Amino acid sequence: MNPLLISIVLLAGACVGSFINVVAWRLPREESVVWPGSHCPRCGHSVQWHDNIPVIGWLALRGRCRNCDQPISARYPLIEALTAGLWLSAAWAVGFSVDTLSTDPVTTLVTLVGGVVLVSLLMPLVLIDIDHLWLPEPICRAGVITGLLASALVAAFGHPEIGNSLLFNHLLASAAGLLVLEGLSALAERLVGQPALGLGDAKLAAMAGAWLGLAGLGVAMGIAVMSGALFGVIGRITGRLQPRQPFPFGPFIALGIWLVWLMGPQWWWSQWVALIGS
Repeated sequence: MNPLLISIVLLAGACVGSFINVVAWRLPREESVVWPGSHCPRCGHSVQWHDNIPVIGWLALRGRCRNCDQPISARYPLIEALTAGLWLSAAWAVGFSVDTLSTDPVTTLVTLVGGVVLVSLLMPLVLIDIDHLWLPEPICRAGVITGLLASALVAAFGHPEIGNSLLFNHLLASAAGLLVLEGLSALAERLVGQPALGLGDAKLAAMAGAWLGLAGLGVAMGIAVMSGALFGVIGRITGRLQPRQPFPFGPFIALGIWLVWLMGPQWWWSQWVALIGS
């Protein structure tokens, strides 16, 4: 990628990251995510446009509100920078460049747009789940719909010879992700008296299936289970997690989804086989 394309992707990603901060703050409080404009949650003072420039605005204000001088969480610029980096990783995954745009513009753009839409949906889900142990259904539903739409577009333009089977695979994976995780949660409730997973996790798994298909869903959930189990073990050893204390599993599902989107299920499977073989 040339510097101009990198700059465009980073800037667009940072701006979307700024909006993701708004969604993660307002949606759990049942506030509109578009009105009113950005304002200080403490004094209600509107944020001036130049103070709202991603990352730079926070640095210029030295992390404090211009009106009431109360601190502004460093999480805001960190999420903006992280989203910009994730957008760049999506561009890297599809080999986004002037050459790919000229040789196969439709497939390149559809896959790139799909990647940035996916990560832009995953980010608020992760933040809200960490803060509130809740995965909002409207975002999960939007993720399922856009995932199936992206699969249909990729099948139509990139692989027309397997279009119907590819879309069916992703539809089946979406249904499987929802039903399997709901079933596991119900089974755990019967065995130990409490659900092992929330219904939001099942809906996020449905979103994973819509974007990744059956093979991708399996690998993504494998990554989620292993990383979540590692987090749980470390939490118990350090005393930060008590027995049966719930913790958000959505971030681990999101991690699995994104890693599989970047590298593909076959790559992750080959790494696992190599690890077992060694």
